[in-house]
Amino acid sequence: MSFCCGCGPACGARASQRRARRWRRASGPAKRAALTLDGKPAAATTIARKRAVFYGVLNYAVELDIMPANPIDKVTWKAPEVAEEIDRSVVARPRQVRALLSAIEKTSPELTAFFGCLYYGCMRPGEAVSLREIDCVSLPESGWGLLLLSGNAPRVGSQWTDSGTTQDERHLKHRARKTTRPVPIPPELVSLIRAHIARFGLGLDGRLFRGARGSLLSESSYGRMWQLARTSALTPAQAKSPLARRPYDLRHSGVTLSLNAGVPAPEVARRAGHCVAVLLRVYAGCIDGHEQLWNGGIDDALRDEAAL
Repeated sequence: MSFCCGCGPACGARASQRRARRWRRASGPAKRAALTLDGKPAAATTIARKRAVFYGVLNYAVELDIMPANPIDKVTWKAPEVAEEIDRSVVARPRQVRALLSAIEKTSPELTAFFGCLYYGCMRPGEAVSLREIDCVSLPESGWGLLLLSGNAPRVGSQWTDSGTTQDERHLKHRARKTTRPVPIPPELVSLIRAHIARFGLGLDGRLFRGARGSLLSESSYGRMWQLARTSALTPAQAKSPLARRPYDLRHSGVTLSLNAGVPAPEVARRAGHCVAVLLRVYAGCIDGHEQLWNGGIDDALRDEAAL
């Protein structure tokens, strides 16, 4: 056995104690990120987000030569796995979406086309908020149209934006600046957008959807209207369920509809702004309608085995 100096086992014990203290200092904040303020376990997505922020702060300290290395790399504790797969109970069927849009039309007609974009165009809410007339490449009187998405305005909180607003205008998610995404849209959405422009016009900057006094349409505004529509259009049991609980679930419903309609995954991913791997991982539990085909193939295989 060797030691770092001539102090013998006592020196080794002190070194072990120092290592233990360093481990506790590094692992303590990481473990506390797994708890809420009241000490209860936090959601897996919350833990992953907090750990990523903390890890980035320590990396920045290393970059500034404040720390020699990131101590988190030596911590064996790992955050719980994040469930990426969509809960299929949130997915609404076309009949239910039409009922929800009809309810929106009665209370907030200026938002009908907005919610239609989330479902029929598989758009993120921030992408629909950023939609301008110039992005509407083709809106024919009949047949399919085409949008060319170029921006996104997600809600991030006023303390994180340069403008002081709660939404940050930026480029498309997972895309380089100034890139666009062509999205073919069905006749249903073409009609909704044409009717919206004819009835409500455009904002000074060409936006289709605006908030009060021409400002960016806020999540709180359209979120309140969506909850009222759910109460009106759904049964009491459905309104209490996760079914289309958030406006974002319309996007999930639209992507699921495309996959179950047989549209190839790469094409669905391109239209929705996903990569294929993420699309299949997130929506794997929502793809159905092919059980009879696969079951028939297994039956054929079993019959071949029995004939041998």
